[in-house]
Amino acid sequence: MEFIKKIILNLRNYPILIVFLFGILASRDLLFTNGYFNMHDDLQMMRQLEMEKCFLDFQIPCRWIPDMGYGFGFPLFNFYPPLPYLIGELVRLAGFSFVTAVKFTFALSIVISGLSMYFLAKEVFPNTLKIRGLTLPISAILSALFYIWAPYHAVDVYVRGAMNEAWALAWFPLILLFGYKLILEKKDFKKWMILLSLSWTGLFMSHNIMVMIFTPVFAGWCLIFVYKEKRLIALPHLFISGILALGLSAFFTIPAVIEQTYVQVNTLVAGYYEYIAHFASLNQLLVSRFWGFGPSIWGDNDGMSFQVGHLHWILSLVIIALISYRLLIKKTKWDSSQVITLYLLAIGWFAVFMTHSRSIFIWQLIPPLKFVQFPWRFLTVAILSFSFASGAFVSLIAKKWQIVSALSLIVVLLLLNWNYFKPQSVGPLTDTQKFSGAAWGLQQTAGIYDYLPIDAVTAPKEPQKYLAEVLQGKGNIQKAQEGTSWAKFDANISSETAKVRIGIFKFPNWVTRVDGSVAYSYVDKNEQWGRMYVDLTRGNHKVELKLENTPIRSVSNIASLITWTLLGVYLFKIKFLNVKA
Repeated sequence: MEFIKKIILNLRNYPILIVFLFGILASRDLLFTNGYFNMHDDLQMMRQLEMEKCFLDFQIPCRWIPDMGYGFGFPLFNFYPPLPYLIGELVRLAGFSFVTAVKFTFALSIVISGLSMYFLAKEVFPNTLKIRGLTLPISAILSALFYIWAPYHAVDVYVRGAMNEAWALAWFPLILLFGYKLILEKKDFKKWMILLSLSWTGLFMSHNIMVMIFTPVFAGWCLIFVYKEKRLIALPHLFISGILALGLSAFFTIPAVIEQTYVQVNTLVAGYYEYIAHFASLNQLLVSRFWGFGPSIWGDNDGMSFQVGHLHWILSLVIIALISYRLLIKKTKWDSSQVITLYLLAIGWFAVFMTHSRSIFIWQLIPPLKFVQFPWRFLTVAILSFSFASGAFVSLIAKKWQIVSALSLIVVLLLLNWNYFKPQSVGPLTDTQKFSGAAWGLQQTAGIYDYLPIDAVTAPKEPQKYLAEVLQGKGNIQKAQEGTSWAKFDANISSETAKVRIGIFKFPNWVTRVDGSVAYSYVDKNEQWGRMYVDLTRGNHKVELKLENTPIRSVSNIASLITWTLLGVYLFKIKFLNVKA
């Protein structure tokens, strides 16, 4: 408590506390309302539960979860970024319920996104205002609040329930900030390399698609500063940061990319998820104030909002006009903040363009873009760009008008967007209720086609009834047990041979052992759901199954372990052994 008191009493922390407070306000229903809320991706509690089961079962890193896939198991965290659920697990370890853990993790993403934007804008827009002895970096505060209160931010959290994408928004500004510092700072460059690599690691482990969308933005950002500051020496440092980030996240990133051939990824880009069905119109982006909690559908009658934010896009045009006036009419010199503001404004409007059907030629030109699924996901980059640029506004107007203008913008921002930052409905819900009955069944089957193993012709039509059963021959199954990445049972076979079906999807590297020796498991030619089979002979047998690492997973795990160990040793030497960085 004394530590918190010191933070509050330190005047230098007041701007941070202001941003923190507005982040809390945007999260008010998550933090201060009992119960749970409806969302599109209503699997957050289920994923958190499965992550916890992995930890309790010592399956680290978590790859296979036992309860999804209708109870036949699922390679979810081999492909789905785990970081938000690792953060949620810290909340669980503190003794909170799954309901609270999910809501708190959402709220934390909102607050951190605002703080990260504040620190970025504070570095680029150093102008401050003094009010009764208090120095306020007004540009940084404005950028942070615009980022927190962007309409699409509310869509991500309260409508879609897109936990991973919400966390990607938190990492974007930090990556830009540490890239900026790494290029400009001639001293302590190792510190900025490490911080940049950790931020990239956060993004790698939060959202695969956001990495693809954001990387070109970061590349352009870095090239501008490298060119303007004549810091070619920074390019190797940036490259090393990327390699370090890849090493830190290798346990997830490398298998997620290379082992996609083991699952039916085509279902991620077909049917409802085909990008061509989800372009937004200009009216939806720039004019309409419609707000809803329904789905994205073909045409303009979507049940959800895709607005950029009236204040965001209008202010972006005002800023372009003010910078143009200064450069063309007043003949002022370019400065770094103006260059980077115009760059991000251009990126922001290009991102808006990418959400519109007129951009379809770009989507067709770059096939991997189909994995974005929803073109309106580019609104993440739009709100990043426009929110950052909003901080430039106060530095472009006369000093005497800055505080009034900033306060007016904040008031209008809240008036326009306050009602967006709340769920459609909140109802009483306990962990037990969510993980039982019909609710449990829905969560077991939801998203089943996302990473369905390739041996499954179709998804299961009913839940797993038995871990194992004798299909041909005579015998019985006893003492069946199943963990997150293992299973075992006793098979008492009374016929000469028997075919036993195991209620787990076939997936590399499930290894079957019969009486301690590796046995051949296969998918029967008539099997539609992709379950494993094993042939047994007469007698009593102990059958054990274990999901072991493929060579790719082993190498990736070792790469991450070595990278984290080396980083830990390096930081320990600096902190405790007084070794110079």
